[in-house]
Amino acid sequence: MSTHLFEKYLAQTSDFAPFILHVDHAQGCFVFDKSGKRYFDFLSGMSVNNLGHLHPAVISAIEAQMKKNLHVMVYGEFIQDPQIELAERLCSLLPQELNQIFLLNSGTEAIEGAIKLARLYNKRAEIISFKNSYHGATMGAVSVMGKAEFQQVFQPVLPETRTLDFNDIGQLSQITERTSCVVVEPIQSGAGMNAATPAFLSALRKRCSEVNALLIFDEIQTGYGRTGHLYAFQHYEIVPDVLCIAKSFGAGLPLGGFVASEKLMKYLDNGHPLIGHATTSGGHPLSCAASMAALDIVSNPAFLEDVRHKGERIRELFQHPEVAEIRGVGMFLAAVVKHPEKIEKIVERLMANGFISFWTLFNKSVLELIPPLTITDDELVEASILFKKALDEVA
Repeated sequence: MSTHLFEKYLAQTSDFAPFILHVDHAQGCFVFDKSGKRYFDFLSGMSVNNLGHLHPAVISAIEAQMKKNLHVMVYGEFIQDPQIELAERLCSLLPQELNQIFLLNSGTEAIEGAIKLARLYNKRAEIISFKNSYHGATMGAVSVMGKAEFQQVFQPVLPETRTLDFNDIGQLSQITERTSCVVVEPIQSGAGMNAATPAFLSALRKRCSEVNALLIFDEIQTGYGRTGHLYAFQHYEIVPDVLCIAKSFGAGLPLGGFVASEKLMKYLDNGHPLIGHATTSGGHPLSCAASMAALDIVSNPAFLEDVRHKGERIRELFQHPEVAEIRGVGMFLAAVVKHPEKIEKIVERLMANGFISFWTLFNKSVLELIPPLTITDDELVEASILFKKALDEVA
């Protein structure tokens, strides 16, 4: 009955799904279905639940804020303490060049806002991104998606967009004085946790500075401690012009934003509050309160060190004859399987064994391993047993 109603009343994203889970509740690193069956959540709601489900500090912050007010006015019109406190705290943890944030609802909105900011800044049209990149589902974000076949049904997309090969320093000369901005993921999630090399990002930063093109980092999935740093760009010791954030930024509630310098953000002011960029619910006080509670935890150096340690534990525990390698950074990981033709059966067996994972958007040879950062070592051991059991069953 529930599956029928789900398909009848909710517009579907795909006509194919290897499993459907009817959620009853979630707690910590587990999701429970209506029968009471427990599942290890190794997707973390697609990198949203970095602190797991219903973290006490997050829930307490939400409860305190909901007793004060919910939505009162569109973003930017009224002074709201949760927005100010979050922005001040976040910017204090970032390089001084990243000192102002525009709060939104989601990652794709952050990408849209960053692209608009770039065009307002240098009055150029060309946008460059990289093959196998994913930046969201709105038209601007689709226009810079690094997979032409996914764009095909929406043609024509934004004009003057082009994609270069990821990690190919030799192609960076194609970034010129015609280029408004370059959008890049430091770790390509859709490609299966394909990490940029330090040399590539260093050369990219240098080239963008030379031609005055804005360098936009898409850290929508890699933020809030997921890689063992607050944001992944900190691994590379370079600073983007614009930092796009979302997913775990909201600690389970909708929240996104793009961060830049105050000097850059002034280009959004075109004499009317709705011309540069605008949002009704962006920076919702509940989301900001949740985000602030999460930030206090994930910004702790000891917590981030623990993330790096757990990432190494996952690499150790999830080794299997059917796994060619485990790649990624911190706890933003994927297991590359040796027989990708079996990936659907593997996902089904994982689900049957109480383990939620999936292949990435552009790569059906990997299984995502992105559990909540709060998962314990004992839970990692138990989860690895279920993981290897499913691989054994399919093999």
